[in-house]
Amino acid sequence: MLVNRPEQKVIRQALRRNQTSAETILWQYLRRKEVGIKFVRQHGIGNYIVDFCCRSKKLIIELDGNIHDNPEVAKNDLVREEFLKSLGYKVVRFKNFQVLDNPERVLEKIKNFL
Repeated sequence: MLVNRPEQKVIRQALRRNQTSAETILWQYLRRKEVGIKFVRQHGIGNYIVDFCCRSKKLIIELDGNIHDNPEVAKNDLVREEFLKSLGYKVVRFKNFQVLDNPERVLEKIKNFL
């Protein structure tokens, strides 16, 4: 299993440059280690690129927009999550509106997972 595969580098960079408002807000907290540990963003694991990852705690945070309400996308999310869990990661999902409405509450929930 390869992390940050070279052929995904351009995609990871584009995702960082074009992040959603929710990703921008959460990253402002996570990059300052508001939860007490280091996170990276747009991190490649296998064929997937996750929104945020704490490698030391094997915790992945995914932020979901409305597209994730689509049944086909939700199905793909489950496959992705099962793969990540098979590698020992915990996956925590939040809706974008949760971060936009109350980022401090989302941070508290993340701390609880740690």
